[in-house]
Amino acid sequence: MNSISPNLNIMIRASEKASKAIIRDFGEIENLQVSKKGPRDFVTKTDKRVEEILIDELSKSKKSFSFLTEESGKIEKNDKDKIWIIDPIDGTTNFLHGIPHFAISIALKIDNEIKSALIHDPIKNELYFAEKDNGAYLNNQRIRVSKKNDLEECLFSSDSMGVKFACPNLNMRNSGCAALDLAYVASGRLDGYFHNKISLWDIAAGTLIVKESGGAMNNISKYADDNINIRAASSNIFSKMMEKLDKF
Repeated sequence: MNSISPNLNIMIRASEKASKAIIRDFGEIENLQVSKKGPRDFVTKTDKRVEEILIDELSKSKKSFSFLTEESGKIEKNDKDKIWIIDPIDGTTNFLHGIPHFAISIALKIDNEIKSALIHDPIKNELYFAEKDNGAYLNNQRIRVSKKNDLEECLFSSDSMGVKFACPNLNMRNSGCAALDLAYVASGRLDGYFHNKISLWDIAAGTLIVKESGGAMNNISKYADDNINIRAASSNIFSKMMEKLDKF
């Protein structure tokens, strides 16, 4: 692989530190499931703590960069056109129920374009990352989207299960983690992903990783940051998927 930028190195270090807190707290979820209070408050605190770790670590080297995060919203600093976009735990419902399928998502947006991206699955020890015009990787191995051409042979993920009834021939899943869905499209595990009314911090990193792995996407720049309709797939089947979703 080509060498990675200092910015991506910062992102990797930050996610590795934050992942230790996630793994530790996830180990407590099973015990909390049987408590009267339940794990919801605990997970909320974990989400906020992980976000604080990420903001602190990213700010150490880039003190002037701004932030857009799930928990804190916009944090504007001197560099308003250089923005870290963070989802500390994408897939919190999975986390809440002890399902090991969630991820840290970090993207760096410079002058309205995602330049660097990272999705870190701490439980499976899988680190997806990409930089513009430098390819997409999983644990330092180059990844590419799938090469399937037949929609009926493809596997899609979406939370919009109404499509299942409108398009009964599509093989559908709902994983509960948008970041990993996009990472899986990029690595060929999934063939396509679509979701309505999703937030930028859920998908910012995944959009670049999909593009750099040879995938195709709709233009999401016309949407508000917290109300995006996203469509992503391998290049071979993107137009076919879009035809199926025309009325969705």
